[in-house]
Amino acid sequence: MNQPTPPYVPRIRDPATPIIVAIDGPAAAGKSSTARWVAERLGFYHIDSGALYRAATAAVLRARSAQPWDEADVLSAAQRVSARDERRSFVLLVDGVDLEQEMRGGLVTQHVSRVAQMPGVRDWVNGQVRALATGRSVVVDGRDIGTVVFPDAHLKIFLIADPWERARRRLIQRLGRAPGDQAIAEETERLVQRDARDSTQTVQSKDAVLIDTTYLTQEEQVERIVALVKVLKADKSGTRPDEAGL
Repeated sequence: MNQPTPPYVPRIRDPATPIIVAIDGPAAAGKSSTARWVAERLGFYHIDSGALYRAATAAVLRARSAQPWDEADVLSAAQRVSARDERRSFVLLVDGVDLEQEMRGGLVTQHVSRVAQMPGVRDWVNGQVRALATGRSVVVDGRDIGTVVFPDAHLKIFLIADPWERARRRLIQRLGRAPGDQAIAEETERLVQRDARDSTQTVQSKDAVLIDTTYLTQEEQVERIVALVKVLKADKSGTRPDEAGL
């Protein structure tokens, strides 16, 4: 796939300037795991916006009188979500309880895509992300990050991969073993359907650097993004990622 000419990367002359790296892309493109690793390498904070959607979904499902398809109920339940700063990341709590396993479970996964399409919930999540990023150098992944949440992010990355490969990776993560072709085919169909539902939130910003990860290891993905951030911080006027051998 031919990639567009990468944008010029602005200089960051003041080392104290907080840097925002936005990582977007479709479901199962490896955004969160890659972003977390990049943040660790750079000593930045990591913010997973998708986790906020999951936390809001978990909160509304816990409120037995509320409905996960009712936007008002979801927004009401979302007020019970808080974040705890932990090792340059954020642990999301519902009523003060860490619900990480529940947030990643099947029931939340079943409903989170619908919740994430609610305009009010998207506004709530975007506000939470901006608040968490205030005054910090961050790597933020999710949907709408480079187009809506941080349109002026210093560096924007858009990760893509072949649907079959995305499905294979997701099943390996879920099952802990190599899946068969039939299982991959079924997961691929689910991902394609989700891509269609999420299409309005999965738009590549015009100034984003496109990285096709189909044939890249995660370490290679991380190295490319870290290298781009180093260009960003370099005191070289007008340096472009492609001119830096990237």
